[in-house]
Amino acid sequence: MLNIETLGQLDALKQSEEALLILFGGKECGVCHAIKPKLIELMEESYPKIKLVYVDCQVVTEICSQNGVFTLPTLQVFFTGQRFIEEVRSFSLQKLVQDMKRPYSMVFED
Repeated sequence: MLNIETLGQLDALKQSEEALLILFGGKECGVCHAIKPKLIELMEESYPKIKLVYVDCQVVTEICSQNGVFTLPTLQVFFTGQRFIEEVRSFSLQKLVQDMKRPYSMVFED
């Protein structure tokens, strides 16, 4: 999972990656630290072509505010530059996997 440090870096990834999952968290967020390894594992198993990135909102507050993130954890999923999913605070990782199935299969047709 790549750590994002500038707004430009994140914007470039949104435009260049076919599929991008952004986890907005913080070093003081216990839930963020708990779901991060589970999220990485689930995505590697179910959706290996999606790019995973992490934004620490306590380090780079500008990125979080520019993306409308005011609660942690927040998860955003982009396909072809468009936001398809946004989950805030408490959410199910299994539901996330289900919600991503259709757009992922449309982008990455085998």
